[in-house]
Amino acid sequence: MRGSRVNKGKPAPSESRLLSYNLIHQVNHEGAYANIRLPALLEDSSLDDRDRAFATELSYGTLRMQGKYDLIIARHSDRELAKIDPALLDILRMGMHEIFGMRTPEHASVSQTVDLAKKIVGESSGAFTNAVLRNALRYQASNEAGHEAIYGYENELKRLSAEYSHPEWIVQAFFDLTKDWGRVESILISDNEAATPHLVAWPDESTVEELLEYGGELLRGTRFGVLSHQPPRNYIAVRERRAGVQDRGSQMIGETFLATADGIAKDLSWLDMCAGPGGKAAYIFHSLHSRRPEDHFVANEISEHRAALVAQVIPSQHVQVSSGQDLVKEPQRYDRIMVDAPCTGLGALRRRPEARWRRTLQDLKELVVIQRELLDSAVSILNEDGQIAYVTCSPHIAETRLQVADFLYRHKDFELVDLKPFANQLPVDAVQADGTIQLWTDLHDADSMFMALFQRKS
Repeated sequence: MRGSRVNKGKPAPSESRLLSYNLIHQVNHEGAYANIRLPALLEDSSLDDRDRAFATELSYGTLRMQGKYDLIIARHSDRELAKIDPALLDILRMGMHEIFGMRTPEHASVSQTVDLAKKIVGESSGAFTNAVLRNALRYQASNEAGHEAIYGYENELKRLSAEYSHPEWIVQAFFDLTKDWGRVESILISDNEAATPHLVAWPDESTVEELLEYGGELLRGTRFGVLSHQPPRNYIAVRERRAGVQDRGSQMIGETFLATADGIAKDLSWLDMCAGPGGKAAYIFHSLHSRRPEDHFVANEISEHRAALVAQVIPSQHVQVSSGQDLVKEPQRYDRIMVDAPCTGLGALRRRPEARWRRTLQDLKELVVIQRELLDSAVSILNEDGQIAYVTCSPHIAETRLQVADFLYRHKDFELVDLKPFANQLPVDAVQADGTIQLWTDLHDADSMFMALFQRKS
């Protein structure tokens, strides 16, 4: 087979592959978040746009598909996965993605992966890396069904988990929601597709027209969104923090929340209880500043570091640091509260590739308790005629329907508000029969956001 010899001489992996390895290793072994760490690594690099795109796809694709690649590596290695050096395992996963996920020419993929292994792990790793990759290539060439033939599926759950590189508990969760394995497969496929950046022009700071000058098209279903045709850093408004990178789903949820105040003459007080890095907070703040300048807005965040990120996109006097559960001790009351609660993030797996490997069923159990506590806190600080928007970036039934049912059972003086009148920007099928919103990545090209709106019974 062409190029089967191990590279001789000093290893010289490309800068883009070195950057990808650094990101993957930091994510897998140091707890880094790919969507936060990758832009910083790219900014510090000398890569051009083409190599940046290559590094992004190699990094994100490897992280998404590493479950599948681990099965292939285990099949073609004479070592157990647990006995392979963690750095070398990351490199082998990268090589597998280049070969089977990116279709990089075979010789370049193997040669560069071997060089990367030698440079990072040591010269002795080259022969082993070469052998594993070559064994995988030979198997692929000799089996019409490809590597899907090696798994020996016991059932549809195991097949989908292996082929689409999702933990079984996540695949099962999607089936519990849809009761349709075909639909589950559609969701998993969409999770594994590279997502084009969605931009948002913050009102009174920038405009859609300004963003479009640099390339892109209008983002359907949004008021201020643009589907980017350029890396976000190429847009001056994004660099100057007058516009942001924000998924279509988050924009639609933010706009729906704002629409609950349409036609209300009195000044309102607004709270984003879990502001996170500030995407929805920025959307809401700048929209209110444009549409309802007398309204008062507060972005609350429990983490000082994350609060500092929020303060980069809205004035710091509107940002406070506190536990959402502790807000009951404060005198301030609000007319509109968004509880964008910590969740498993199963609705954003295409943009957060490592999340599928980090979350567990135990995490789900703990998060459901936190969500319940935050909703109870919101009840305590809500004005009498106010409304609470409960939002998750997860379609999991325990974080959506069951959480809503539990809230209404424990707070019998509250009721669900039908969101259909406020969801003019959303696809018709996004509003469910009970008036809640459920977006789906495969249907709406958006994170699978959920939203329910509560208010006291009159």
